[in-house]
Amino acid sequence: MAEQLEFFPVASPCRGISQSDERGFCRGCMRSRDERFNWQKMSDAEKQNVLRLCRQRFLRKIRANKPLPSEDPQQPSLF
Repeated sequence: MAEQLEFFPVASPCRGISQSDERGFCRGCMRSRDERFNWQKMSDAEKQNVLRLCRQRFLRKIRANKPLPSEDPQQPSLF
């Protein structure tokens, strides 16, 4: 795939939290250890790919923490 020209450098998604979760991803930006350490060495295309992966990880984490809908009706019975 052809690399798209970027007018501005791809900024780091770091939020200054720098704590890893149980799977090894940063709790702030959702990057892996290797992705964090190698960020400065990556091309813009590689950085864009890492950002895409981070968004996927974040959405997956949100979905996993979302409570399942209960089978009981929300409104109590009037009878």
